[in-house]
Amino acid sequence: MSAAPPIASLLQQLRKAHPEARYELNWSTPFELLVATILAAQCTDERVNRVTATLFQKYPGPQAFAQADPAALEEELRPTGFYKQKAKTVQAMSRELLAHFGGEVPRSLEALVTLPGVARKTANVVLNTAFQLPSGVIVDTHVARVSQRLGLTKKKKPEDIEQELMRLVPQDQWTFFGPAMVLHGRYTCMARKPRCEACPLETSCPKVGLTGEA
Repeated sequence: MSAAPPIASLLQQLRKAHPEARYELNWSTPFELLVATILAAQCTDERVNRVTATLFQKYPGPQAFAQADPAALEEELRPTGFYKQKAKTVQAMSRELLAHFGGEVPRSLEALVTLPGVARKTANVVLNTAFQLPSGVIVDTHVARVSQRLGLTKKKKPEDIEQELMRLVPQDQWTFFGPAMVLHGRYTCMARKPRCEACPLETSCPKVGLTGEA
């Protein structure tokens, strides 16, 4: 097999496998999701969720983060790794949000990416998840890997992969497709030892790059 499965069929199978697909970070406001997504860099969602369970109680908004003692904030973020840089980024982002957006998370990709620590992926996570706005397709390591194995793209850079997926997937499906592909890559199509035998896409997947396959 070498051809990618038709998008309509792929979306149907993903909906069967992940009918309630959502990004797995815990949040109650768009700002909390923005912070959590920044903290999730080089860290598992599970660990971020453990940290933010108390973090968001202690710092209940951009004003609290902006005014936080840097050393204390670093300690709060230590379990997420790269905590010194993350503390600086979260504080800088909070201050910019207060200075230019009245403390409210903007609802456009163009505005979001002006904030410190916010690139396209983070902006798409917030817009897709918090506002249900199809600003683009979330492309993390899981989405990149699954897209390549399915033959949807040969690109390597996340921004190039996103552009191809945006052309292939109907825009009204973007807010579902990204989280569903993340979950599929996290729990079924793993980097090592993918669970092909349990995959609903197994019969149509070209398995690009897997040993002994196309």
